[in-house]
Amino acid sequence: MTSISADVDIIFISAIAFLALIYGVIWCFVKKRAQINYALFLGSMALFFALAWQENNWTQLVHYTYYPVQFLAFYFYLKFTKAVLNTEKNAMGWHKVIEFFTKTFMVMIPLFLGLQYFFGKTVTDLVNFLLAPVFTVFAIMSYVVFAKFKGNHVIYFILGSVVFVGLADLSLLIEATNHNHFIELFKVNPVFLFEIGVLIESLFTAMLFAVQWRDAKAILKHTKQQLLTKNKEGANLQMVALQSQMDPHFLYNSLNSINNFVLTNNPEKASDYITKFSRLIREILNNSSQVTISLEKELGILSLYVKLEQMRMQEGFDYLVEIEDTIDLDQIEVPPLFLQPFVENAIWHGIANQKENKHIKLCVFDEGSDVRIELIDNGIGIDQSLYHNSYLDKNRKSFGVKATEDRIKLLHNNEKVYLVIEDLASKNLSGTKVTIKFPKKRITID
Repeated sequence: MTSISADVDIIFISAIAFLALIYGVIWCFVKKRAQINYALFLGSMALFFALAWQENNWTQLVHYTYYPVQFLAFYFYLKFTKAVLNTEKNAMGWHKVIEFFTKTFMVMIPLFLGLQYFFGKTVTDLVNFLLAPVFTVFAIMSYVVFAKFKGNHVIYFILGSVVFVGLADLSLLIEATNHNHFIELFKVNPVFLFEIGVLIESLFTAMLFAVQWRDAKAILKHTKQQLLTKNKEGANLQMVALQSQMDPHFLYNSLNSINNFVLTNNPEKASDYITKFSRLIREILNNSSQVTISLEKELGILSLYVKLEQMRMQEGFDYLVEIEDTIDLDQIEVPPLFLQPFVENAIWHGIANQKENKHIKLCVFDEGSDVRIELIDNGIGIDQSLYHNSYLDKNRKSFGVKATEDRIKLLHNNEKVYLVIEDLASKNLSGTKVTIKFPKKRITID
C-alpha cells in the first residue's frame, strides 16, 4: 500500500470512527434505536476498513475477523433500517424479509470463521463475492418497497443506501478482477471506494435525522396547537353552558317585575316596562351565542337592566357610572351579562331595605394591562343582608354571581383574575363593595 493510500485511509477511517462516536453520544441523550444501531454500524465499518488497511500485513487475527466484522456492520445497518423507517408498521411483509436477512448476517459471522479455519482466505473471498449479488438484489427490492413510504426522510435513506451499496459492489468487483491495475492508476486501494460510499451515506443519514427532527418538532407543535384549541373550545362550551343557565335566572326576575306591575293595576308602567324589557330581551338574544362581547356593549345592556329595576323599585334609586378616559371599552372583551348578577344583588340584597337615598355606583379603572371594576352600593351590607336573606351564603354569592365568577375566570384561563366582595360596615360605612379585576386582552391561540 502506498503512503498516499495509507494517509487517505487513515483520514477516512478516523472520520468514520468519529461519526460513530458522535452518534453514540447522541444516543445517550435521545435513547433511540436508530441512533445506537447506526453508531454501531459506523463503528464496525471503521474497524473493517482498519483491517483492510492491513492487507500487506495479514495476520491470523485479521484473516479471521475481516469478513465477520463486515457482516456485523451489515447486521447493524439492517437494524438501523428497521428502526428509522419503521418497517414493522409501514410494510409488515417486507419487514419479515429484512428480519430474515438480519439473522442471515449474524449466521455469516460463525460461517466465515469456519470457512477461514478449514479452507483459508481464498475460499472466503470467493464466497463473499458470490453472495454479493444476492444482497444487492435484496437491497434493490427493498428500495422499491421503501419508495412507497411517506416522508422526506425516506428519500435521504434510499439515496444514501444506494450510494453505499453501489460503491461497495464496485469496490468488491475491482478487488476481485482488477485490483493491481486500480492501485497503479489511482494510488489507492479499491476499498477506498467503499470508504467513500460509507461517508456519503453518513451525509445523507445526517440529513435524514435532521428532517426527522424537523418533522417531529412540527408534529409536536401541531399537537400542542390542537390541544390548546381543544382546551379553548372546551372553555368556550363551558362558558356558554354557564351563560345558558344564567339567562333564565335573570329572565325569571324580570318577568316577575312585570307581574308586580300588573298586580298593582298600573298598566302605563307595565307597558313602559314591557317596551324596555323587549329591548333588553332583544339584546340578550343577539348575544346569546357569543362567548364574549365588548365591555361597552355590556355596560349598555346593564343600563337597560338598571332602568327596569329602577321602575320596579318604589322611590327608585340612583345609578352612577364613572369610566376613566384612558380606557377603550370597545377593545375589552367580557362575557355577556357578567355584571348583571352583581348589580342585581346590590339592588335586592343591598339597597332594597333602605328607606331613602339609595345609591349604586359603578366605576371602571385603567390599570395598565388590566381593568378594575368596582360596584359600590350604600345598602345594608353583607351582615344585615344575611340576616334579612338567610338563603344567601356568607359571601353573598348567589347562583348568578358564582356563574359569572366562573365565566370571567374561564375567559382568562384563571390567570390574573380576582373578585373580592367587601362589607363596608367594617369601615364604618354602609353597603357593599364588589371589585373585579381582569386582563384587558383575552389570551388567544396563535
